[in-house]
Amino acid sequence: DRRLVELCRAARKDNTLAVLEGLHPLKHALRFGARLLIVLTDDLETVERLCDMLAPDVWPRVQAQARIVNTALFPQLAPVPPDTRILAIAARPPVSGEELLLSPRRAPLIVLEQPTHLGNMGAVVRVAAAAGAAGVVTTGRHDPWHADALRGGRGLQFALPVARAEKLTHWRGPLLAVHPDGDPLAPGLIPDDAILVFGSERRGLSTEVLARADARVAIPMEAGVSSLNLATSVAIVTYAWRLSRG
Repeated sequence: DRRLVELCRAARKDNTLAVLEGLHPLKHALRFGARLLIVLTDDLETVERLCDMLAPDVWPRVQAQARIVNTALFPQLAPVPPDTRILAIAARPPVSGEELLLSPRRAPLIVLEQPTHLGNMGAVVRVAAAAGAAGVVTTGRHDPWHADALRGGRGLQFALPVARAEKLTHWRGPLLAVHPDGDPLAPGLIPDDAILVFGSERRGLSTEVLARADARVAIPMEAGVSSLNLATSVAIVTYAWRLSRG
């Protein structure tokens, strides 16, 4: 039992692994081809009922891989044990942020410059996956595959390429900075191969990125409204691109 606790703790520090806390991250990980290493639950009946309601397609694989642990042990496997009574460890897809920035693309790539909130990072991944973005790259010290980011993204990190890059130094395609001083967002403004850069929740974009951007794009807002949540901003801009494509 103690070995399982240590395994889950070690997995959180391993940049080749993803800790999936709860049914929703596990559901999406399975749907998008994740390779599970272990699945742990203390209440398989509850998990089965939830799968019947929310994700019957994944139940056979959950049932086949689930390992039942003691009810007293389960709360020790995560800082906040998931209410859905299940967690898993999966292998991360091998994705390089630097390679994503230089790869050809047919949909915009989302870049978050030094985001500070793991839940927001996950929410951005969720939006980007829904909109059909080419991927998400983050800079800075926070990991978009952290368990909190995976929970915020509902495990949709497995649905599209997601990675961290040290800095935004080299890229392919037009770099568009999302900034209040930019051209108002309009249909057709965002090219398919664009890199859309969003600043951190508190500081915004750095002067270095703004100086190197090919253009600036602004989200129209009513007077007196100073900002939007990061994931909301990403949703608005990416769906402006998606809807303009028909």
